[in-house]
Amino acid sequence: MSIAQLSPAPLTATRPARAELSLAPAPSAVAPAPRIRAVPEGTEARGFVLYVGIDEAKAAAEGTSLHRLVEAIKQLTAELAPSAQTYAAVALAPQGSGGRDVDVVRLALQDPAALAKHRQLDEPDADRHPAGVIVDISRKRVLLDGDAAALTYKEFELLQYLVLREGRTIDRAELISSLWSADEDESPNERTIDVHVRRLRSKLGGYEDIVRTVRGVGYRFDRHADVSIRQASTPSPDFF
Repeated sequence: MSIAQLSPAPLTATRPARAELSLAPAPSAVAPAPRIRAVPEGTEARGFVLYVGIDEAKAAAEGTSLHRLVEAIKQLTAELAPSAQTYAAVALAPQGSGGRDVDVVRLALQDPAALAKHRQLDEPDADRHPAGVIVDISRKRVLLDGDAAALTYKEFELLQYLVLREGRTIDRAELISSLWSADEDESPNERTIDVHVRRLRSKLGGYEDIVRTVRGVGYRFDRHADVSIRQASTPSPDFF
C-alpha cells in the first residue's frame, strides 16, 4: 500500500458582483474539494492516516488524554461519514528517545516516507560498505563484504523480485511469468528457474542461504541480520 497526500485546492480571487434583479436563485459558491496527489493509475483512495504527535504528559497538561483524543476523532468521523470505519493505534517509543512527537509516531507506525528519511540519516555515506550482503536495488548491484558480486542481469532480477516481496513464498510459475517475456529467445520452465537459483546461490558464496527453498512451492527471501537493502522508495510492490 502507498500513501497519497492531500493538496489544498488553489484559492482564486473573485471580484464583487453588482446586485441585479433575477427571478432564479443565484447558485451558491461551492469551494472545490481538495484533490489527492500521487495516486497511481489503477488505484483508488480507500482511506487516510492522520498522525497525531503528543505524549501522555503533554495531553494531561492540556487537560485531556490520548484516549479522549482518539474517541473525539472517532466521534467526529462518525458524524461526518457514518459509514466510515476507524482503527486507532498508539505509537510506543523508548523513554527519552527525543525528537518531535509526530516524527516518532510516523517511524513507530512504519510511515514509508519517514522510514526512507530515517534510512538516509542512518547511512550518510552510501559508498561505505559494511560486512555482509548489500542488495543495492537503486544501483542494480549486490555487494558481498564490500565486493561486487558478478551477477547476470537475469540473476539480479530474480534476487530483486524475491527481495521486494520479502517474507512471501513465490512459486516458479509466478517467477516465469514475471521475469520472462513471451518474445525472449529462452523458453523458460520450472527447471529453468531452479538452474538460475542454483547459479545465483553459487555467486552469493557464504550467503547463499538468503534465498530459501520452500519445498514443493518455490522460493522466498527473509530478512537476515547480515543483509541490508538499499532502494530509493518503499519496499514491496505487493503492499503499496
